[in-house]
Amino acid sequence: MNKQATKTKGNRQILFVPAVMLGLALLLLSSMANTGCGVYRFADISIPDSIKTVKINYFENRAPYINPQLSPRLTDAVRQKIVQQTKLTQTNNDNADWVLDATITNYSVSTAGVSQGQAAQNRLTVTVHIVRLDQKGNKTVEYDISRNFDFPASQSITEAETAKFPEMIKGLTDDIFNRIFSDW
Repeated sequence: MNKQATKTKGNRQILFVPAVMLGLALLLLSSMANTGCGVYRFADISIPDSIKTVKINYFENRAPYINPQLSPRLTDAVRQKIVQQTKLTQTNNDNADWVLDATITNYSVSTAGVSQGQAAQNRLTVTVHIVRLDQKGNKTVEYDISRNFDFPASQSITEAETAKFPEMIKGLTDDIFNRIFSDW
């Protein structure tokens, strides 16, 4: 027998590596079963059964500095995520069950890191104010979502925007979605 696969206890040798491997295999299978075999589930989504429709208004950009691509792309990304990952039907009707309004309130660059007296890292901060109106429950909830995107100080803001734009849209969309539907 392989000495690494056995353990001596008194006069008996106990085989323990296969038992460990079997345990790990069972743990792996169990974890795969619990995750739905790779299907991501939003277990924390909280939408009342009475809510069937949503109107997502165009996200206004009122930040001091305006990236002209941000508002239309972010609006579209949030609309797509809500339609694809919830049971809600998007409508342009004013009597939708939920109405979402959003305003980009901040889009600014600041120094995030200094090295030898010079800026080494810059930070682009984007803040979005979200208003969710529940017309069935006559309730309004407001949220502020803020996300930072760091980039080397050697890059111009235009270069950083080009490089970080996909990350910005995805990150902000995920944050907005999670905040609206998870109430965390």
